[in-house]
Amino acid sequence: MTLFHISMVASDPEGVAQILARILGGPALPFPPCPGAWIAFSAADDGTAVEVYPADITLSPGPEMISFDPGAAPGGYVESHVALATPLSADEVIAIGAGAGWPARRCNRGPFACIELWVESRVLVEVLDPEMQRDYRSGMTARNWRAMFGMEEPT
Repeated sequence: MTLFHISMVASDPEGVAQILARILGGPALPFPPCPGAWIAFSAADDGTAVEVYPADITLSPGPEMISFDPGAAPGGYVESHVALATPLSADEVIAIGAGAGWPARRCNRGPFACIELWVESRVLVEVLDPEMQRDYRSGMTARNWRAMFGMEEPT
């Protein structure tokens, strides 16, 4: 199994991301998809990361993909998620989710695509099939993150 990234909440997302980035050996950068959030990348810059959201944020399934909601979301959604690799195809993952009665859909995050699988209709697991994994490894880097959000490279 490959763990690509995980999320957590903190009272001080920037400070926590800065400390985790030191431990991982990479940079800490703002995480614009979620206001006030930060992301800590590993030194390998291979997509391994920890997303740190403000403590008052909850993830829920928005109309087309994940939504970052202030406060407690209805339905018992939680603020944390994980991104996992699978050898299965996207269609197989979606079928497994459907068989369990869990929402599952393809989504494009920008630097990578994934299947949003909402475990027990509450907890987000981003599942990446082999093609999505290749895109993740090449697209989800600190260098690409800076370019995508107009952040300057360190000097």
